[in-house]
Amino acid sequence: MTRFLLVLFLLAPALGQGQGLAKATFAAGCFWCTEEAFDKVPGVVSTVSGYMGGEMKNPSYALVSTGRTGHTEVLQVAYDPKKLSYEKLLETFWLNHDPTYLDRQFCDHGSQYRPGIFFHDAEQKRLAEASRARWQKDKPFREPIVTPIEAAGEFWPAEDYHQDYYKKNPARYRFYVTGCGRYDRLDQLWGKYRAK
Repeated sequence: MTRFLLVLFLLAPALGQGQGLAKATFAAGCFWCTEEAFDKVPGVVSTVSGYMGGEMKNPSYALVSTGRTGHTEVLQVAYDPKKLSYEKLLETFWLNHDPTYLDRQFCDHGSQYRPGIFFHDAEQKRLAEASRARWQKDKPFREPIVTPIEAAGEFWPAEDYHQDYYKKNPARYRFYVTGCGRYDRLDQLWGKYRAK
């Protein structure tokens, strides 16, 4: 069933046009955690964990996790632009990652955990750059924002066991995300903004 849903998601550019769906891609460290954050946003239709940014075709988690394929863990989001703006997705992205590191997110180190916004068209690029400029000016922390914005490349869905991991393995997921210090660091960085 999961593989069927992944195929449907990959066909979203063709299928979604009739349904009015749009696509966005973000890297915010571990894709399990990124998926949990975006699944909670009203207007998000589906999310798929995967890989982007490398040159190898059809990479596996085992290869990506070495940090040698050039890919990073990403989440691809299908959303209804009539119910949810890309700007709102950008806000969710910023408040759910640490923008002060290039090759690290929380306890996960390496280029495969690098953050980033992967835009799919000129309007997404414009909005992403405007949001980064806004946060650079208004951020509640002292360190500079180093999160890159780049054109989306080929997306490779991760293995089935990574999809909805936080739902399928809640105890293991909670142990990982708490032990990794993700929420503590996000609260330290974004404070009042995350409390809204």
